[in-house]
Amino acid sequence: MFIDTVELTLSAGKGGPGAVSFRREKHVIMGGPDGGDGGRGGDVIIRVDSNTHTLSHFKGKRHLKAQNGQPGMGRNKFGKKGESLEIIVPPGTQVIDKDSGELLLDLTQEGQKVVFLKGGLGGLGNTHFKHATNQRPTYAQPGRPGESKTVRLELKLIADVGLVGFPNVGKSTLISTISNAAPEIANYEFTTITPKLGMVKVDEYNSYVMADIPGIIEGASEGKGLGLNFLRHIERTACLLFMIDLANYRPLVEQYETLKMELKRYSNRLASRPYAIALSRFDGAFSEDVAKDIKDFINHLGLEAKMPDGEYALSSTLPVYFQDAYEFDVSLPFFILPISSVTSGNIQALRFGLHALIQKAREE
Repeated sequence: MFIDTVELTLSAGKGGPGAVSFRREKHVIMGGPDGGDGGRGGDVIIRVDSNTHTLSHFKGKRHLKAQNGQPGMGRNKFGKKGESLEIIVPPGTQVIDKDSGELLLDLTQEGQKVVFLKGGLGGLGNTHFKHATNQRPTYAQPGRPGESKTVRLELKLIADVGLVGFPNVGKSTLISTISNAAPEIANYEFTTITPKLGMVKVDEYNSYVMADIPGIIEGASEGKGLGLNFLRHIERTACLLFMIDLANYRPLVEQYETLKMELKRYSNRLASRPYAIALSRFDGAFSEDVAKDIKDFINHLGLEAKMPDGEYALSSTLPVYFQDAYEFDVSLPFFILPISSVTSGNIQALRFGLHALIQKAREE
């Protein structure tokens, strides 16, 4: 089960109370107080482990607490420290204060380990309170309470490229073709109901991670569909790939404008991310109508269509667009490329084009 947000109350352990004790041994006259200190309460530690991919192991849990410190003992023996509580989360987890909404931790590095809440100090035993006018103290300190906080854990997957598109436009087919991901693929909308990650290998030394999320529909920013719930998973991406379906009944411009609008309503920052456009499902024979639709779409964006050549072209007469290699305008698509995941048409060009876009985005 994929769970990407949970609410928990986390509490560090309470310190153990100090002991009230007096030395009682044969031949030892007026031995005096010898109560030991209580042990410190256990801490709450959060550790990042890439072997964990969801927050599902917190399902059904409401309050997690570290162990309390043990009481002090006679003969000046300290109580044992409480065992710390270690919480394991996947990379990309954010810890947010439930009451204020403040971001407390952003955990992105494998092996990262943070002491989130400190355990309470143990109380002092009565041996600390003896003095000239009170040589027989009969009191000790109680342990101090540990820190406690109610938080919301949110998982935001860490990827370089995020796929954005309507349901059933070929996002899952593309990620299965271009990467090592194996999502469920079927001919109905919302086949993808949870985010998927795939590693795309460029060459022997370079690779990047692609994220697929459920399709976005018109009105997603108002809660319709599934995509809005998972848009947080592409907030960390360096760039976006818009998937526009050539075989869809909606015009290309309408698909593009709707997706951009829903992204902007969700987050201006996400909507202004560097992006490229893949025109999916060009699987049939060449069509002058399709070529005209592509050219009109490119012109609508104020760009100039180009005629592809060489191994990267599905058709020598099918228009494409690429930004100038020496200029990078983040407000314009880096490229507009017709692709076919079924026949692998232009998939190699897409693979290298996205790698170049990621490099440009990182530089910016």
